[in-house]
Amino acid sequence: MSAQQTDTPPRNRFASGLDRFFSITQRGSSIPREIRGGLVSFVTMAYIVILNPLILGGFSQDQAPQDVLGGWLQNAQVAAATGLVAGVMTIAMGLVANLPFGIAAGLGINSFLAVSVVHQVTWAEAMGLVVINGVVIVILALTGIRTMIFTAVPAQLKAAITVGIGLFIAFIGLVDSGFVRTTKNASPPLQLGEDGSVGALPTIVFLIGLVVIGTLMARRVKGALLIGIVGTTIVAIILQAIFKVPTSVDSPTGWNLNAPGLPNALFALPDLSLVGHADVFGAFTRIGPVAASMLVFTLVFTNFFDAMGTMTGLAKAAGVAKPDGTFPRLKSALVVEGAGAIAGGGASVSSNTVFIDSASGIGEGARTGMASVVTGLLFLASMFLTPLTQVVPLEVAAAGLVVVGALMVAQVKDIEWTDFGAALPAFLTIVVMPLTYSIANGIGAGFISWVLIKLLSGRGREVSWLLYVVAAGFLLYFARGPLEALLGVG
Repeated sequence: MSAQQTDTPPRNRFASGLDRFFSITQRGSSIPREIRGGLVSFVTMAYIVILNPLILGGFSQDQAPQDVLGGWLQNAQVAAATGLVAGVMTIAMGLVANLPFGIAAGLGINSFLAVSVVHQVTWAEAMGLVVINGVVIVILALTGIRTMIFTAVPAQLKAAITVGIGLFIAFIGLVDSGFVRTTKNASPPLQLGEDGSVGALPTIVFLIGLVVIGTLMARRVKGALLIGIVGTTIVAIILQAIFKVPTSVDSPTGWNLNAPGLPNALFALPDLSLVGHADVFGAFTRIGPVAASMLVFTLVFTNFFDAMGTMTGLAKAAGVAKPDGTFPRLKSALVVEGAGAIAGGGASVSSNTVFIDSASGIGEGARTGMASVVTGLLFLASMFLTPLTQVVPLEVAAAGLVVVGALMVAQVKDIEWTDFGAALPAFLTIVVMPLTYSIANGIGAGFISWVLIKLLSGRGREVSWLLYVVAAGFLLYFARGPLEALLGVG
């Protein structure tokens, strides 16, 4: 998706200053488009303010993930800190890197912490490991190693990463909407809707949103995503008032996360008590340096390559990527993203990373960091406007994700399918991402297969030595379970 030529440069002094600072006209955008894009990114990402507290915390001790000592995180405190860190780091991405990339708590790592890590350490110690993970990533970025790895990835794999992410976020949207559900059986693992049919009201709302947004996009209506999300949310509120559908906790065909409705209040004071509670080295004392190092290794690999893949896809979607897949201020973006991990751990909300959902804002036309500043300011406001963040149901946001996924899959044309040595690694990259629910897994499958096929077909010299190192690292990453068992970890 390339940048589109838009309006002439703004004439008043303030607008002209914004235009020069963010290179808005130069990238084929306009201030209104950047504002719309930033707003759409926030609307699509805002669910993290609701979902992250549900994953990491709870409303009471008995329904929250408890650490090794029985400690737990309060929902309201996690929500406030989630908005704070997402806001600060997304604004930093806009000002420092001038890219329309939103940053928020990554769903993969927060689930890993809640399900696995806190069974061994306290919440403060787990967040300390996240801080160390962020420090490692920042060092790799500052020394240029992260940029070297980024540029060593072949262009065809970068295209495959973009396509894979497109399928991944579309799959997320289909699952979040209830259009695709688990059968709870080994085979087939998935099915259409509930018992093979689509009759749940939330899923119907998703389909309405998908058709509305898709039609507006096809007709090239400005603000199509934003208009579609707002309009479908209004429809959802009206339908909910009539049919009073419960949430999925009470019904398998209910709303996935939050039932749409007018909020009872507009404002709520944030509780930032969790900020600064991380215990950086406590895990090394509690479970030993080997076990703690294995956890840090897992965090770094997941964080590093999820972000690399996401940035590759978003840069291509925004039309700012160069032919080799790199983009302006790459090093700055990598440093800011690593700092997000440090900030997320320090605020006890898990590692913050570039969010693939911000592709929705790019789909709306965002091309510069101004959109990120808008998104970040809205995240900061969300600390005080928590009731409003619950108005848009996840099913409506899911429709936007599917549409954006369809846009990103268009990059499949850049893959040379007649060269099977490139086609198979690209294919594995694309399919492993959605099927394993992990960007890092898809990248790893692509890297390892690319290196092995090139090496065994006598073309090993075509592969950068860095790719060999990274592929070896992924082999260790995929074998970490047996390795941990061998080392007596866990």
